[in-house]
Order: sequence, then C-alpha cells, then structure tokens
Amino acid sequence: MTTAVATAAGPPPSPLIRLHENDNVLIARAPLALGQAVPELGLRMRAQVPAGHKIAAGRIAAGEKIRKYDTVIGAAMRDIEPGEHVHTHNLELVDFDRDPGFCEDVRPVDYVPEAERATFMGIVRPDGSVATRNFIGLISSVNCSATVIKQIAAHFTPERLAPYPNVDGVVAFAQTSGCGMSSPSEHFDVLRRTLAGYARHPNLAGVLIVGLGCERNQVADLVASQGLVPGPHVRTFVMQDTGGTRATIAEGIAAVASMLPAANDVRRQPVSAAHLKIGLECGGSDGFSGITANPALGAAMDILVRHGGTAILSETPEIHGVEFMLTRRAVSPAVGQKLLDRLAWWEAYTRGHNGQFNGVVGPGNQAGGLANIFEKSLGSAMKGGTTPLQAVYEYAETIDKAGFVFMDSPGYDPVASTGQIASGANLICFTTGRGSMFGSKPSPTLKLASNTAMFTRLEDDMDINCGLILDGALDVQQMGERIFQHILRAASGEPTKSELLGLGDHEFVPWHMGIVS
Repeated sequence: MTTAVATAAGPPPSPLIRLHENDNVLIARAPLALGQAVPELGLRMRAQVPAGHKIAAGRIAAGEKIRKYDTVIGAAMRDIEPGEHVHTHNLELVDFDRDPGFCEDVRPVDYVPEAERATFMGIVRPDGSVATRNFIGLISSVNCSATVIKQIAAHFTPERLAPYPNVDGVVAFAQTSGCGMSSPSEHFDVLRRTLAGYARHPNLAGVLIVGLGCERNQVADLVASQGLVPGPHVRTFVMQDTGGTRATIAEGIAAVASMLPAANDVRRQPVSAAHLKIGLECGGSDGFSGITANPALGAAMDILVRHGGTAILSETPEIHGVEFMLTRRAVSPAVGQKLLDRLAWWEAYTRGHNGQFNGVVGPGNQAGGLANIFEKSLGSAMKGGTTPLQAVYEYAETIDKAGFVFMDSPGYDPVASTGQIASGANLICFTTGRGSMFGSKPSPTLKLASNTAMFTRLEDDMDINCGLILDGALDVQQMGERIFQHILRAASGEPTKSELLGLGDHEFVPWHMGIVS
C-alpha cells in the first residue's frame, strides 16, 4: 500500500491520498474547490469535491475498471477526465467472478508467549470465563413481557444500587418477537440462541427470564433447549402463573434483590488478554474509514490475536465483493467455503429487495464518499486485520475458537452487535466516519472516529481519534497499538463514552429474519 499520509516529523500532508500505486483514483484529504490547483496532477479541479471523496488520477475510459487499494470497486459509466470527481454519477457497480484462492494468504502468527501476554483487570467467573462488566440481566421471552422487565430494571435506581458498588447495573433486554412467528424455523432457532447467549454471558452475574405463558417461545422450552440451568443465578417467571403484571414486577424485584449480594461479591484481578473477545463493527462509514479507523482497528486485532485473543468480524453484506480477502486467509478450504455459503444465502435472502447486499449503500455513506457496497466492503473487511481466518459461525453461535473469526449477521449495527455479544464478545469496537451514536450492554462499546473533524465535533460520543493518521501524527500501526491499550483499559472497567452517556438499554436487537403471522 502506498499512501500520502505523512508522519509527525515529515512534510505537511498532501491534499490528495494515493492508497496504492496501481489505483486510478485519489482521495481528497480535505474539501477541494472548483478551479483549485492540484500540483500532483498538474491541473485545476474540474468540480467541487468533498473530503473523503475520489478524483480521477488520470483519464479513465468508459467501461474501464476503477481501482482503489488496487481492488476493483466498479467501472466508469463514461469517459472521466483527470481531476474529475468520481462517484455515483459516473461509477457503476459491476460484478465479476473472483477466485476465492482458499488458504493462499495464510501466514503463521507470531504468538506472544503466555507468560509475556498483555493483561487486563477482569472478573473471573466460577466456570473460568472472564467478564469485563458485572450486570444483572432481565430477558423477555416474548414482547408481551417486555414492559415487565423494563419496570423491574427501572426499580433499581443508582440510589438503590449504591450498597452494591461492584454491580454495574440491572439491565432489561426486551425484544419484539417470541410469538406470531414460524416455529420450528430458522428465525425461531436464532432468537432462542440469542437469548441464551445473553443468559450465559460472563458479563451477567445473574439472569431473570420472564415470559407471558401462551407464547410460542415458551420459557421452560427455551431454558431446556438451550441447556440453561435454573438456580440462584438463573431465575424464571411466567406472568400468567405468577399473577399478572403487577405481581410479576414485585416478584421480579424481589428476585433481583436476592441476587445483588452475590453479584457484588466480586473483585477484578489481572488476567490474560487471551480472554478478550472483541466484536468488530462499523457504521456511518465515510471515505476515510478504510484509510484510518478500519485498518488501525485491524492492526489492533493483529496484536490481540498475537496475545491469544479473539477478533469477531461480522456484517456479511458488508464483505460482499471483497470476500476473497478473507477466503484467501481461511485456515482450510472448508472454512472459506462456509463463508461463501453464507454469502450465497444472503444473495437469495435479499433478491428482489433494495438491500445493501445488492449494491446500494446508505445516504450517509454516499455523502461520506462511498459509492457502492464494494467500496464500503473494502474498508469494512480491514477491521479484521491480517491473521488467518480460523472459523465461520452462524449468528449468535457460541464462539469456541481463538484468533480471527467471522460471525454471520446483517449489516445493521444493533443486530450485528447483539449477535456478537450473544456469541461471547465481551467488548465491541465500533468505527465510524459520519458519527454513530451507539452503545451496548452488557458488553461496552468503544467508538473509533475516522477523522479529526468529526471526532472534535462529537467528542462526547467518540473514544478514539483515528483521524490522527490522516493528520500525519501517527501511522496505522502506532494507532493500532494505541487502540489495543485503550481496549485493555476499557476491559478493566474504564468507562467508555457510550457508557458515560447511558447508552445500551435500547440497543438489544435480535435478528428478526422470518415472517410475522
């Protein structure tokens, strides 16, 4: 990769960024005005171009492939002159066959010896799992019990929790499904797997599952089918048996109160970074996301994997067009093929709809300089770093392999993050270029800004400014190390910006993939 990003000691950054010597587009580091001189190209700008957008590095003939990071992101719809703005008005999506190249780019990982691995201050549970937070969770089996669990959680105000300083809170995971759905069905299985993943999550010291009584997702069947073991730390209530809304709220408050002393009886202790499972997300991406935040997060994940940890890439529609970047890193053809099978499923699932998988990206992505899903996917895939792809998982399936893995999910951030947490992620890293206001519980979210202007404008929401790469203050590897150190602090209990703002109570969104009847 070749870039025009300077170091702090180097010359002032160029107004244009060349990402690879084979690219025929350049990226505007800052807004470019109509008629502005561009010394690198020996011409004046033919249009006003926003920051993060592309301009032609030379003449591009109609039908010629347009390359960014030496990867095809589309073709010219017409002749494009040097210095001309390249975007949705003159760049079209063109699909083409790709060689999956299974296992061709697998490189050995230089693992850090166990005795020398980085550590964080974690909470070790009796089963040996490690928590980064310490909540009591309330789970509704069906939408009909959502109000009840919210009322129970609302009772436990900061004042009432003050005697339990080691408890991070009581949080309600309400959801909108659980009945009026096909059962058995894939949707039904996914919902149960998601709820169970939260119920057994290390970040929950105790769990209360509440159902109505007549729903398809029966509480007793949910518990039995998912291998959950009722006891002091896993309690269940059925509203129709307990006496209705008011009685269930009262019983639920008493049940949570009985859990609090044991939940509070924990102490953080040094544990290996190998216990970290990081969900990787991006939202509100812009033209800088694939230059700064995403590759820097990928560098941090390479460090995490070397220390024995796990990096979870998801959002299957957002690797469409660049899946070969992952299949070539698959540890076996079977792992690579499983990823391709999920993409084929998505192609069928979204056929006939205006979904992102079919090429269209959101208005914010387009305004930020991303023309289509291939270009967005190119940046999204970088979050996973460069280490081998160890495994591919279904949505909310328990992740049992360390290293870099992939979990199938939609690209919608709350749904993807919900699946990652259900799979075992104990922290989420979320990159954004436009500014995404997201937080999650029981696993905290760190938000990484792709550019300094947005970070400064939204500093209350952003944790890390990856725009320092664009500014020439740090390179990608240095920023990756900074991100890794921030992850260790957040995992040790340092509040993230989203936690300080109280986000996470409404971001539990299981994947609703089936019909409603």
